[in-house]
Amino acid sequence: MISILRCSRGDTLRFSIRLTSQSEPFKVPFNHLHYLQGLVYRRIQRINPELSLKLHNPKIPKFFTFSLFMAEKREFLDGRPYFHGYNGAYFYFSTAVPEIAEAFIGGLLQEPLVELWGERFFVKEVKAVPEPKTLSGRKLVTLSPVAVTTLKMQFGKLKRYDLGPTEPEFYDNLRENLLEKYVALYGKEPEEKDIGLDVILAKPKRLEVKPGIYQRAWHLVFRARGSEELLRVGYQVGFGEKNSIGFGMVKVDGYKRGLSKGNRV
Repeated sequence: MISILRCSRGDTLRFSIRLTSQSEPFKVPFNHLHYLQGLVYRRIQRINPELSLKLHNPKIPKFFTFSLFMAEKREFLDGRPYFHGYNGAYFYFSTAVPEIAEAFIGGLLQEPLVELWGERFFVKEVKAVPEPKTLSGRKLVTLSPVAVTTLKMQFGKLKRYDLGPTEPEFYDNLRENLLEKYVALYGKEPEEKDIGLDVILAKPKRLEVKPGIYQRAWHLVFRARGSEELLRVGYQVGFGEKNSIGFGMVKVDGYKRGLSKGNRV
């Protein structure tokens, strides 16, 4: 039986999903976000086909994100496009929309066998992760890299350009993106609109999001400050772009608030 642990204060729409593998070691390809995206959509469709259909509309904001797929222990192999995992696996899922959380988590509980990139896993535990009370002033760490883009003229045509944290436009576009998400979610602008990100560490990542299509993004450690409303939207549904493909998920560094041991089902 899968156990679900709910946090002790309030509702949360962030979940830790732990899995066991049918075999060990198990492979995890470096470019695996599109596999997890497929899992999210399949499980949502299982519970709520109408919602799944809406989420497939490219014009509809998705308002969810997820982390990279991680293993309790990893072994990297020279020249291989994957690593070996041991002792179980896990990833995180977060959303600002209860309907999405209910459908995805419900779909996992209804069908706990998960097939990804030729490996078979079983959902062992789903844990509700409590949200921090405040985000401004906290140090945040990415669980999946942040993607920010802009359009630039090249050879007479507008082409999409991947921005990095050394470029001022990276921060301007990231803030505007959060503001757009907030307005789409709540139908109004936040009381405070200013945010700042002080990047402590930045590491580039190039991931294949579709066959032959790559996205340059950034693993970051940064201190966030400013509008709690905008920062919370970033925490819930992701910073930057392409969140529903698995970009932009963050955690608070060192945040280890305990979970209630009650309400197991």
